Amino acid sequence: MSIEKMQNYLYDLPEQFSEMLSLSIELPDRYKKDYRNIVVSGLGGSAIGGDILRSYALDRCRVPVLVNRDYTLPAFVNDLTLVLTVSYSGNTEETLSAYQQARQCGADIIAVSSGGKLSEMAREDGCLVVEVPGGMSPRAASGYLFCPLALILEKMDLLKGARLDLQEAWQVLKELREEINPAFAEENNFARQLARQMKDRIPVIWGSSGHSEIAAMRWKAQINENAKAPAYYNTFPELDHNELVGFEAPAELLARLLVIIMCDPVDHEQVKKRIRITGDIIREKVAGVIEIKTRGNSWLAKLYSLIYTGDYASFYLALEYGINPTPVKVIDYLKAELVR
Repeated sequence: MSIEKMQNYLYDLPEQFSEMLSLSIELPDRYKKDYRNIVVSGLGGSAIGGDILRSYALDRCRVPVLVNRDYTLPAFVNDLTLVLTVSYSGNTEETLSAYQQARQCGADIIAVSSGGKLSEMAREDGCLVVEVPGGMSPRAASGYLFCPLALILEKMDLLKGARLDLQEAWQVLKELREEINPAFAEENNFARQLARQMKDRIPVIWGSSGHSEIAAMRWKAQINENAKAPAYYNTFPELDHNELVGFEAPAELLARLLVIIMCDPVDHEQVKKRIRITGDIIREKVAGVIEIKTRGNSWLAKLYSLIYTGDYASFYLALEYGINPTPVKVIDYLKAELVR
Protein backbone atom coordinates (compact mmCIF):
# COMPACT_ATOMS: atom_id res chain seq x y z
CA MET A 1 0.00 0.00 0.00
CA SER A 2 1.49 3.31 -1.08
CA ILE A 3 1.68 6.61 0.77
CA GLU A 4 -0.29 8.13 -2.11
CA LYS A 5 -3.30 5.98 -1.23
CA MET A 6 -3.85 7.68 2.11
CA GLN A 7 -3.05 11.03 0.55
CA ASN A 8 -5.79 10.46 -2.03
CA TYR A 9 -8.24 9.22 0.60
CA LEU A 10 -7.77 12.41 2.61
CA TYR A 11 -8.09 14.67 -0.39
CA ASP A 12 -11.34 13.00 -1.44
CA LEU A 13 -13.14 13.25 1.93
CA PRO A 14 -15.36 16.18 0.80
CA GLU A 15 -16.51 14.07 -2.16
CA GLN A 16 -17.71 11.38 0.26
CA PHE A 17 -20.17 13.94 1.60
CA SER A 18 -21.38 14.96 -1.86
CA GLU A 19 -21.84 11.30 -2.85
CA MET A 20 -23.83 10.48 0.25
CA LEU A 21 -25.96 13.62 -0.07
CA SER A 22 -27.03 12.40 -3.50
CA LEU A 23 -27.83 8.93 -2.13
CA SER A 24 -31.50 7.93 -2.20
CA ILE A 25 -32.47 6.01 0.94
CA GLU A 26 -35.94 4.46 0.89
CA LEU A 27 -37.13 3.25 4.28
CA PRO A 28 -39.38 0.16 4.23
CA ASP A 29 -42.55 0.33 6.33
CA ARG A 30 -41.00 -1.96 8.96
CA TYR A 31 -38.81 0.95 10.11
CA LYS A 32 -41.72 3.35 10.62
CA LYS A 33 -41.85 2.72 14.34
CA ASP A 34 -41.69 4.69 17.56
CA TYR A 35 -38.24 3.53 18.68
CA ARG A 36 -37.21 3.99 22.29
CA ASN A 37 -33.47 3.86 21.69
CA ILE A 38 -30.85 3.56 18.96
CA VAL A 39 -27.65 1.52 19.13
CA VAL A 40 -24.82 1.95 16.65
CA SER A 41 -22.60 -1.14 16.69
CA GLY A 42 -19.12 -0.94 15.18
CA LEU A 43 -15.39 -0.91 15.91
CA GLY A 44 -12.42 1.27 15.04
CA GLY A 45 -12.80 3.38 11.91
CA SER A 46 -16.25 1.91 11.39
CA ALA A 47 -17.40 3.25 14.77
CA ILE A 48 -16.42 6.89 14.26
CA GLY A 49 -19.70 7.59 12.44
CA GLY A 50 -21.57 6.28 15.47
CA ASP A 51 -19.51 8.47 17.80
CA ILE A 52 -20.29 11.55 15.74
CA LEU A 53 -23.97 10.59 15.57
CA ARG A 54 -24.17 10.02 19.34
CA SER A 55 -22.73 13.44 20.11
CA TYR A 56 -24.66 15.18 17.32
CA ALA A 57 -27.92 13.67 18.57
CA LEU A 58 -27.49 14.69 22.21
CA ASP A 59 -29.61 17.83 21.94
CA ARG A 60 -31.32 17.02 18.65
CA CYS A 61 -32.79 13.53 18.88
CA ARG A 62 -35.75 12.63 21.09
CA VAL A 63 -34.41 9.12 21.81
CA PRO A 64 -30.97 8.18 23.18
CA VAL A 65 -28.20 7.05 20.84
CA LEU A 66 -25.53 4.68 22.17
CA VAL A 67 -22.37 3.35 20.53
CA ASN A 68 -21.59 -0.32 21.12
CA ARG A 69 -18.03 -1.59 20.67
CA ASP A 70 -18.40 -5.21 21.70
CA TYR A 71 -19.43 -8.69 20.69
CA THR A 72 -22.60 -8.35 22.75
CA LEU A 73 -25.35 -5.73 22.98
CA PRO A 74 -26.74 -3.99 26.08
CA ALA A 75 -29.52 -5.81 27.91
CA PHE A 76 -32.10 -3.14 27.06
CA VAL A 77 -32.04 -3.94 23.32
CA ASN A 78 -35.45 -5.26 22.22
CA ASP A 79 -38.08 -4.90 19.48
CA LEU A 80 -38.28 -1.15 20.10
CA THR A 81 -34.55 -0.68 19.47
CA LEU A 82 -33.07 0.36 16.14
CA VAL A 83 -29.63 -1.21 15.72
CA LEU A 84 -27.38 0.40 13.12
CA THR A 85 -24.63 -2.12 12.37
CA VAL A 86 -21.62 -0.45 10.76
CA SER A 87 -18.68 -2.38 9.35
CA TYR A 88 -16.78 -0.93 6.42
CA SER A 89 -15.44 -4.32 5.36
CA GLY A 90 -18.60 -6.12 6.39
CA ASN A 91 -16.48 -8.74 8.16
CA THR A 92 -15.71 -7.23 11.57
CA GLU A 93 -16.21 -10.15 13.94
CA GLU A 94 -17.53 -8.11 16.87
CA THR A 95 -20.12 -6.40 14.67
CA LEU A 96 -21.23 -9.69 13.12
CA SER A 97 -21.71 -11.11 16.61
CA ALA A 98 -23.72 -8.06 17.69
CA TYR A 99 -25.83 -8.37 14.54
CA GLN A 100 -26.77 -11.94 15.43
CA GLN A 101 -27.72 -10.91 18.94
CA ALA A 102 -29.82 -8.03 17.62
CA ARG A 103 -31.76 -10.53 15.52
CA GLN A 104 -32.33 -12.71 18.57
CA CYS A 105 -33.61 -9.69 20.53
CA GLY A 106 -36.10 -8.83 17.83
CA ALA A 107 -34.51 -5.45 17.13
CA ASP A 108 -34.82 -3.74 13.77
CA ILE A 109 -31.46 -3.60 11.98
CA ILE A 110 -30.00 -1.39 9.29
CA ALA A 111 -26.55 -2.29 7.95
CA VAL A 112 -24.02 0.18 6.56
CA SER A 113 -21.13 -1.54 4.81
CA SER A 114 -19.21 -1.91 1.58
CA GLY A 115 -20.20 -5.58 1.39
CA GLY A 116 -18.91 -8.69 3.16
CA LYS A 117 -20.82 -11.01 5.48
CA LEU A 118 -22.76 -8.19 7.13
CA SER A 119 -24.40 -7.08 3.89
CA GLU A 120 -25.04 -10.69 2.93
CA MET A 121 -26.73 -11.59 6.22
CA ALA A 122 -28.73 -8.38 6.39
CA ARG A 123 -30.12 -8.84 2.88
CA GLU A 124 -31.03 -12.46 3.58
CA ASP A 125 -32.90 -11.32 6.71
CA GLY A 126 -34.77 -8.59 4.82
CA CYS A 127 -32.98 -5.72 6.56
CA LEU A 128 -32.17 -2.43 4.88
CA VAL A 129 -28.57 -2.34 3.62
CA VAL A 130 -26.85 0.93 2.74
CA GLU A 131 -23.88 -0.11 0.63
CA VAL A 132 -21.01 2.36 0.37
CA PRO A 133 -17.99 2.32 -1.96
CA GLY A 134 -15.31 -0.14 -0.88
CA GLY A 135 -11.57 -0.54 -1.27
CA MET A 136 -10.47 2.02 1.32
CA SER A 137 -9.06 1.96 4.82
CA PRO A 138 -12.05 2.17 7.21
CA ARG A 139 -10.52 5.16 9.02
CA ALA A 140 -10.47 7.06 5.72
CA ALA A 141 -14.17 6.48 5.03
CA SER A 142 -15.76 8.52 7.82
CA GLY A 143 -17.97 10.44 5.39
CA TYR A 144 -19.34 7.20 3.96
CA LEU A 145 -19.88 5.79 7.43
CA PHE A 146 -21.46 8.82 9.11
CA CYS A 147 -23.59 10.58 6.50
CA PRO A 148 -25.99 7.64 5.91
CA LEU A 149 -26.64 7.36 9.66
CA ALA A 150 -27.64 11.03 9.95
CA LEU A 151 -29.75 10.88 6.79
CA ILE A 152 -31.56 7.74 7.99
CA LEU A 153 -32.50 9.36 11.30
CA GLU A 154 -33.64 12.48 9.45
CA LYS A 155 -35.87 10.26 7.27
CA MET A 156 -37.35 8.86 10.48
CA ASP A 157 -38.04 12.40 11.77
CA LEU A 158 -35.62 11.77 14.64
CA LEU A 159 -33.07 14.39 13.51
CA LYS A 160 -33.99 17.77 12.11
CA GLY A 161 -31.77 19.65 9.65
CA ALA A 162 -29.19 16.90 9.15
CA ARG A 163 -29.03 17.34 5.37
CA LEU A 164 -28.44 21.09 5.66
CA ASP A 165 -25.72 20.53 8.25
CA LEU A 166 -24.06 17.91 6.04
CA GLN A 167 -24.12 20.32 3.13
CA GLU A 168 -22.37 22.99 5.19
CA ALA A 169 -19.81 20.45 6.42
CA TRP A 170 -19.11 19.56 2.79
CA GLN A 171 -18.49 23.21 1.93
CA VAL A 172 -16.21 23.75 4.93
CA LEU A 173 -14.20 20.62 4.08
CA LYS A 174 -13.69 21.81 0.51
CA GLU A 175 -12.49 25.21 1.72
CA LEU A 176 -10.19 23.70 4.34
CA ARG A 177 -8.71 21.28 1.80
CA GLU A 178 -7.44 24.26 -0.17
CA GLU A 179 -5.31 25.25 2.82
CA ILE A 180 -3.92 21.97 4.17
CA ASN A 181 -3.47 19.55 1.26
CA PRO A 182 0.09 18.53 0.22
CA ALA A 183 0.25 21.17 -2.52
CA PHE A 184 0.86 23.77 0.18
CA ALA A 185 4.30 24.08 1.74
CA GLU A 186 4.75 24.08 5.50
CA GLU A 187 4.90 27.87 5.88
CA ASN A 188 1.38 28.07 4.43
CA ASN A 189 0.00 24.79 5.76
CA PHE A 190 -1.31 24.67 9.32
CA ALA A 191 -1.60 20.87 9.37
CA ARG A 192 2.05 20.47 8.31
CA GLN A 193 3.11 22.90 11.03
CA LEU A 194 1.19 20.85 13.60
CA ALA A 195 2.92 17.68 12.47
CA ARG A 196 6.33 19.28 12.86
CA GLN A 197 5.39 20.37 16.39
CA MET A 198 4.14 16.87 17.27
CA LYS A 199 7.27 15.12 16.02
CA ASP A 200 9.28 13.49 18.82
CA ARG A 201 6.62 14.51 21.35
CA ILE A 202 3.60 12.78 22.81
CA PRO A 203 0.40 14.53 21.72
CA VAL A 204 -2.28 14.96 24.38
CA ILE A 205 -5.50 16.17 22.76
CA TRP A 206 -8.25 17.80 24.80
CA GLY A 207 -11.78 18.53 23.63
CA SER A 208 -14.93 19.59 25.41
CA SER A 209 -17.81 17.30 26.30
CA GLY A 210 -20.68 17.45 23.84
CA HIS A 211 -18.76 19.61 21.37
CA SER A 212 -15.24 18.64 20.31
CA GLU A 213 -14.72 15.43 22.31
CA ILE A 214 -15.23 13.22 19.23
CA ALA A 215 -12.64 15.23 17.29
CA ALA A 216 -10.16 14.76 20.14
CA MET A 217 -10.85 11.02 20.12
CA ARG A 218 -10.43 10.96 16.36
CA TRP A 219 -7.09 12.81 16.49
CA LYS A 220 -5.79 10.26 18.97
CA ALA A 221 -6.85 7.31 16.81
CA GLN A 222 -5.50 8.86 13.60
CA ILE A 223 -2.11 9.58 15.13
CA ASN A 224 -2.05 5.96 16.35
CA GLU A 225 -3.00 4.44 12.99
CA ASN A 226 -1.42 6.83 10.50
CA ALA A 227 1.75 7.89 12.30
CA LYS A 228 2.05 4.62 14.31
CA ALA A 229 2.76 6.80 17.35
CA PRO A 230 1.25 7.15 20.84
CA ALA A 231 -1.31 9.86 21.55
CA TYR A 232 -3.93 10.40 24.24
CA TYR A 233 -7.12 12.38 24.62
CA ASN A 234 -9.48 13.62 27.31
CA THR A 235 -12.33 16.10 27.69
CA PHE A 236 -13.25 19.19 29.64
CA PRO A 237 -14.58 19.55 32.29
CA GLU A 238 -13.82 15.96 33.39
CA LEU A 239 -10.04 16.20 32.93
CA ASP A 240 -9.86 19.05 35.46
CA HIS A 241 -11.10 16.61 38.10
CA ASN A 242 -8.26 14.11 37.66
CA GLU A 243 -5.83 14.34 34.72
CA LEU A 244 -4.73 17.86 35.56
CA VAL A 245 -3.22 16.61 38.82
CA GLY A 246 -0.93 14.33 36.78
CA PHE A 247 1.08 17.29 35.50
CA GLU A 248 3.43 17.47 38.49
CA ALA A 249 5.94 14.67 37.91
CA PRO A 250 8.16 13.41 36.40
CA ALA A 251 9.41 16.62 34.84
CA GLU A 252 11.40 14.91 32.07
CA LEU A 253 8.29 13.07 30.85
CA LEU A 254 6.02 16.12 31.07
CA ALA A 255 8.53 18.01 28.94
CA ARG A 256 7.77 15.58 26.08
CA LEU A 257 4.01 16.26 26.09
CA LEU A 258 2.43 18.55 23.52
CA VAL A 259 -1.06 19.55 24.64
CA ILE A 260 -3.53 20.37 21.87
CA ILE A 261 -6.77 22.00 23.00
CA MET A 262 -9.82 22.23 20.76
CA CYS A 263 -11.84 25.41 21.24
CA ASP A 264 -15.32 26.32 20.04
CA PRO A 265 -17.13 29.63 20.57
CA VAL A 266 -20.19 27.70 21.82
CA ASP A 267 -18.29 25.91 24.57
CA HIS A 268 -19.86 26.51 27.99
CA GLU A 269 -18.54 29.73 29.51
CA GLN A 270 -17.11 27.79 32.46
CA VAL A 271 -15.35 25.42 30.06
CA LYS A 272 -13.75 28.43 28.34
CA LYS A 273 -12.46 29.57 31.73
CA ARG A 274 -11.22 26.05 32.49
CA ILE A 275 -9.31 25.96 29.19
CA ARG A 276 -7.60 29.26 29.97
CA ILE A 277 -6.75 28.41 33.58
CA THR A 278 -5.66 24.83 32.82
CA GLY A 279 -3.42 26.06 30.01
CA ASP A 280 -1.78 28.54 32.38
CA ILE A 281 -1.18 25.80 34.98
CA ILE A 282 0.61 23.39 32.63
CA ARG A 283 2.24 25.72 30.10
CA GLU A 284 5.68 25.85 31.74
CA LYS A 285 5.75 22.09 32.36
CA VAL A 286 5.04 20.74 28.87
CA ALA A 287 6.59 21.10 25.43
CA GLY A 288 3.78 23.39 24.35
CA VAL A 289 0.08 24.20 24.46
CA ILE A 290 -1.67 24.72 21.13
CA GLU A 291 -5.28 25.83 20.69
CA ILE A 292 -7.18 24.68 17.60
CA LYS A 293 -10.22 26.73 16.55
CA THR A 294 -13.31 25.43 14.79
CA ARG A 295 -14.69 26.95 11.62
CA GLY A 296 -18.19 26.93 10.19
CA ASN A 297 -21.60 27.54 11.74
CA SER A 298 -23.31 24.20 12.32
CA TRP A 299 -22.15 21.67 14.90
CA LEU A 300 -21.25 19.19 12.14
CA ALA A 301 -19.24 21.69 10.10
CA LYS A 302 -17.27 22.73 13.18
CA LEU A 303 -16.60 19.16 14.23
CA TYR A 304 -15.46 18.08 10.79
CA SER A 305 -13.18 21.11 10.47
CA LEU A 306 -11.33 19.74 13.51
CA ILE A 307 -11.43 16.15 12.27
CA TYR A 308 -10.08 17.03 8.82
CA THR A 309 -7.23 19.09 10.26
CA GLY A 310 -6.28 16.16 12.50
CA ASP A 311 -6.51 13.65 9.67
CA TYR A 312 -4.04 15.65 7.60
CA ALA A 313 -1.77 16.42 10.58
CA SER A 314 -1.50 12.70 11.41
CA PHE A 315 -0.64 11.98 7.76
CA TYR A 316 2.11 14.60 7.79
CA LEU A 317 3.38 13.25 11.12
CA ALA A 318 3.78 9.83 9.51
CA LEU A 319 5.88 11.46 6.79
CA GLU A 320 7.98 13.23 9.45
CA TYR A 321 8.76 9.79 10.91
CA GLY A 322 9.42 8.25 7.49
CA ILE A 323 6.44 5.93 7.92
CA ASN A 324 3.88 4.79 5.35
CA PRO A 325 0.56 5.86 6.91
CA THR A 326 -1.66 3.48 4.94
CA PRO A 327 -1.05 -0.08 6.26
CA VAL A 328 -1.81 -1.15 9.83
CA LYS A 329 0.23 -4.34 9.94
CA VAL A 330 -0.10 -4.96 13.66
CA ILE A 331 -3.92 -4.92 13.40
CA ASP A 332 -3.76 -7.29 10.41
CA TYR A 333 -1.50 -9.59 12.45
CA LEU A 334 -3.86 -9.49 15.43
CA LYS A 335 -6.87 -10.37 13.27
CA ALA A 336 -4.99 -13.28 11.73
CA GLU A 337 -4.03 -14.59 15.17
CA LEU A 338 -7.63 -14.36 16.40
CA VAL A 339 -8.87 -16.80 13.74
CA ARG A 340 -6.12 -19.37 14.29
